[in-house]
Amino acid sequence: MNFCSACGTPVSFRIPEGDMLPRYMCDACGAIHYLNPKIVVGCIAQASDRRILLCRRSIEPRAGFWTMPAGFMENGETIRDAALRETQEEACARVEIAGLSSVVSVLGADQVHVMYHGRLVDDAFAAGDETLEAALVDEAEMPWDTLAFRSVTAAFKLYFEDRRRGVFETHHVDLPPLR
Repeated sequence: MNFCSACGTPVSFRIPEGDMLPRYMCDACGAIHYLNPKIVVGCIAQASDRRILLCRRSIEPRAGFWTMPAGFMENGETIRDAALRETQEEACARVEIAGLSSVVSVLGADQVHVMYHGRLVDDAFAAGDETLEAALVDEAEMPWDTLAFRSVTAAFKLYFEDRRRGVFETHHVDLPPLR
């Protein structure tokens, strides 16, 4: 950040009085600019035959790679509503949320990925605007080597472990920055 979004003058990076971390601060108007992680929300959607819905990305980053329906949360929506919206947008599918599956801190990207698990309402799906193709796969068919993100790989592995045990938990995963 170079300029204050409140008044347009240059900012400096320093620790505000009473704080512990350096922040971008405006030297003219005194505004403190907090930069916080972005929230990505997704859903592991299971069909009636227990296969999982995947989307092959048509956009960067990682175009051509597979993922679950997921994307950035919008202002004014709940995390749960974001998961429902992303599933509809990316896979033209309606899902019923069953529970929270994993919360992944992606430290290198300054993001938090919140993944739910749920059931497809009617097993109908199609590729959305940001998706090259959508498909249902069982665990043995998972394209592990072509999954788009480490957070998605971690969430799917934890989901399948929970499903085999018959007990779904909420998992917390910390992914360090890539080197």
